[in-house]
Amino acid sequence: MKAAWYDRNGMADEVLVVGEMPDPEPGPGEVRVRIEVAGVNPADVKRRAGVGGRAIRTPRVIPGDDGAGVIDRVGAGVPAERIGQRVWVHSANHERPFGTAAEFVVVPAAQAIGMPSNTPFEAGACLGVPALTAHRCVFADGPVDGLTVLVTGGAGAVSHYAIELARWGGATVIATAGAPEKQEAARRSGADHVVDHRRPDAVEAILGFTGGRRVDRVVDVAFGANLSLTEAIIATGGTIATYASDAVPEPAFPFYSFMRRCVTIRTVLVFAMPAQAMRSAIDDVTSLLLRGALTHPIAARYRLLDIAAAHRAVERRTGIGKTLVTVAGDGPQAPG
Repeated sequence: MKAAWYDRNGMADEVLVVGEMPDPEPGPGEVRVRIEVAGVNPADVKRRAGVGGRAIRTPRVIPGDDGAGVIDRVGAGVPAERIGQRVWVHSANHERPFGTAAEFVVVPAAQAIGMPSNTPFEAGACLGVPALTAHRCVFADGPVDGLTVLVTGGAGAVSHYAIELARWGGATVIATAGAPEKQEAARRSGADHVVDHRRPDAVEAILGFTGGRRVDRVVDVAFGANLSLTEAIIATGGTIATYASDAVPEPAFPFYSFMRRCVTIRTVLVFAMPAQAMRSAIDDVTSLLLRGALTHPIAARYRLLDIAAAHRAVERRTGIGKTLVTVAGDGPQAPG
């Protein structure tokens, strides 16, 4: 099969290789998916770069947690009826060396989710880590109907789905975003209100939308960097669900301020989601896909041969939406 891989950590242009590898075979409880489109997430580029202790531990790594395609083989214990099923794949590269940046990927059967016929492969490749993370952040502490949810970094892939899911759940959604195009992206996602987090009066602006009432939930992309904001606007009994803190990885924590309001700080990692939470997320996403109720912004599309450019784009945070790599055929080339 054609695949992209690296055998050492480093810069994308220096370590990523595209070539031929043996076709994988599914083992018991596994399926093989012929990948049409793969997604590129921040976690993929961090693993490749070795950021945060993510040193390579196997002779060769095919990157990519997310993707979409068709099951063409199944292992023992998996119903043969799954062959030919259109699926989206998540967490393919988590604790496994070979991910979705290849013509074939083998994953546990539960990680290949049946995809409605009205969902294009490109949309399926956008889901995975972002959609599941967003669902956990929004609903881990119960329904949001009638609540106010603040989503920080409202133009990101996780934030986009968090806005859509919170609105679907009946919440009023306030998003933060910086540049005008990112603010507009948050509005397109369905945010009721958008605030530039760089404004010195950002707290006052947020509370202005709520009539002075603090928000019930926060979905946060930058926990440490946003602490002064979230501390000021989170309600008594509220929850801050956070899935990243890259800029300030070891923040000073205002313990008593949060304790006095019984605030819950929930860290979210999709790879460690409880089984029931994962099932609930998949069920809700599937239901929304069937209804055509989710949108899937795409920042750029690259060919597999140009995967290094795709990784660079994710590192530079260029574009709004998910960066995709077309695996089947010779997909369009985006500027690198």
